[in-house]
Amino acid sequence: MRVVFMGTPEFAVPTLRALIAAGHNVVAVYCQPPRPAGRGKALHPSPVQRAAEAAGIPVLTPVSLKGLDEQAVFAGHQAEVAVVAAYGLILPPAVLAAPVHGCLNVHGSILPRWRGAAPVQRAILAGDAETGVTVMQMERGLDTGAMLATVRVPVAGKTAGELTSELADLGAAAMVAVLANLPGHPPVVQPDDGVTYAAKIDKAESRLNFALGADVLERQVRAFAPAPGAFFERDGERFRVLAAAVVDGTGEPGTVLDDALTIACGTGALVPTLIQRAGRPAMAVAALLRGYAIPAGTRLA
Repeated sequence: MRVVFMGTPEFAVPTLRALIAAGHNVVAVYCQPPRPAGRGKALHPSPVQRAAEAAGIPVLTPVSLKGLDEQAVFAGHQAEVAVVAAYGLILPPAVLAAPVHGCLNVHGSILPRWRGAAPVQRAILAGDAETGVTVMQMERGLDTGAMLATVRVPVAGKTAGELTSELADLGAAAMVAVLANLPGHPPVVQPDDGVTYAAKIDKAESRLNFALGADVLERQVRAFAPAPGAFFERDGERFRVLAAAVVDGTGEPGTVLDDALTIACGTGALVPTLIQRAGRPAMAVAALLRGYAIPAGTRLA
């Protein structure tokens, strides 16, 4: 098929590569514009832009698709279908209607649960036993379109990074399967029951509140790993917790209970196992404690 691909982060790269490998004619790739990053704040292209350029596909990075000129350019691709995966810009009605088969989206949840910007993190934070990907027909609403395919996977203690990578691969395979047999994937209207919204992650959410249960905090650690990283502070320094385990333990919430950095919580206790100090690489907690003592009785915030 003649395809326009629209995506920006690493999550979308497997779908782009799968479309190319399946023999589709990807005539253009749309991404969000390069963003400043690093100490020098140089502009860095997105993962999708880099992948498209490596494949020799023209890349467009408009800041918006609301203008008539941009919509005319999009229509000029004469696409049979637009494939969208975590693009990050709103598609106006003229863009949604331009391809012959419309715009199909790879979304990282089992719709209608976790519509919105951060479905993987919200599923982990909520303690969902399973999540998945949905291939859906896009419409004007936020992830409200009819579903063409779903794939389910257990969450099973995975971090957001691990789960996102798994769902990216599953979504790529599902999209290729749908395009190979559109009549065999009739659209199914999303049910009204079970709708939840995955709001964008606020960095303030990543602070560990030890008044909460240890099981809640362990999910928080996984939901924010590898980024932005759940954290606590000691003496004004921020420590990012990238992995942790729930153990038995009681004490004033936020108090270190032993020399292994077991931290009392509202219920139970949390033991960080992988930690990162500002400006330093991540390390095992045992390695941290050999060079930076956090003795029993220390109160963490």
